[in-house]
Amino acid sequence: MRSQPSSSRPAGGRTADGAAPDDIRPTVDSEITWLLHRAAQRLRNATGEQAEAHGIQLRDYIILSALELDSSLTQIELSASLGLDKTTLMNQLGRLERMGLIVRSVDPRDARARIPKNTQAGSELRARVAHACERVESAMLDGFTEQDVSTFRRMLFDIIGDTHDKGSCL
Repeated sequence: MRSQPSSSRPAGGRTADGAAPDDIRPTVDSEITWLLHRAAQRLRNATGEQAEAHGIQLRDYIILSALELDSSLTQIELSASLGLDKTTLMNQLGRLERMGLIVRSVDPRDARARIPKNTQAGSELRARVAHACERVESAMLDGFTEQDVSTFRRMLFDIIGDTHDKGSCL
């Protein structure tokens, strides 16, 4: 029952007006992986737009959110939990620190390690972006019942599980 992503173009690869198509469009019969990928793209783009409207990047928002969830992570632990290489994370943390959104302190367990934490400004900005993202997410899910959304969340969680994924979430 699996099918390839469907296209809105006629044979020959061109649209009715002769132009090359912008993209291939999925259908309800498309592979679940394809549908999840496209849904994630839309949500990622919408979330990124909200972060940018508040003066930060999507990656900044995700880092601030991770630090809000667990303020005891070292930079290396944060890197592993987000699936980001250390160099990329250190650059992002440096940027966030210069913006006054995080501070880094010495880990009392290991003087060589640093623990980044959100500042009050960082927590407040993250909360504003989160609120804006919730509105966008709600608008995208507006045609579904609360039960549909709850079932969808449970299904996604069941697919993902509660294990650490080595892949990047960014």
